[in-house]
Amino acid sequence: MVSWFVLCTKPQKEFQVERLFQEAGFPFYCPRFKSSGRIKPFFPCYVFLRFEYPEQFKLVKYTRGIRRVVGNDAGAVPLEDRFIEELQSREISGLIELEKYGVEPSPGDEIEVADGPWKGLRGVFKKSLSDRDRVMILLNYVSYQGQLLIEKSKLKKVLS
Repeated sequence: MVSWFVLCTKPQKEFQVERLFQEAGFPFYCPRFKSSGRIKPFFPCYVFLRFEYPEQFKLVKYTRGIRRVVGNDAGAVPLEDRFIEELQSREISGLIELEKYGVEPSPGDEIEVADGPWKGLRGVFKKSLSDRDRVMILLNYVSYQGQLLIEKSKLKKVLS
C-alpha cells in the first residue's frame, strides 16, 4: 500500500534526508518557513515520505539520517493524502507563510502590540521596513506622540 508516512529524523538532518530520498525517486515533503532570514523546517526533525508499506519499510527505516518511522505497536501509521495537500496549499513560493496574529496590517490600520515589552500598546501602522521584518508604528498617548520600530511578528491588526 503506497501512502504518506511521517519520518523522524536526526536533529538538523531534514534537508540531507530530503536529498537522499529525492535521489532515490521517492515523493518527499519537508514543509519550510522563513525565520530571521533563514529557511527552516516547519516541523523540526519530522518529514513526510510516500512509500510502499511494508515492502519498502526497511529501506526507509535504515536510510542515513532517519531515527524512526512514526507509528504504533502495529507498525507505521499512514497519513491521508489530504493532510499533505492541505499543508502544501498553505505555501507561497515554496514556504509556509505564518500569520502569527491574524490579518497582516496595511498602512493606516489600527494595530496592537501583541508580544514583548510593548504588549498592549496601540497605534497606527505606518509602513514596513525591509530590515529584518521590522515595521514602524505611530503611538499616540496622552502627552506623548512618537514612532516605534518593532518586529512585524509582534503586531496584530485591531479589527473593528
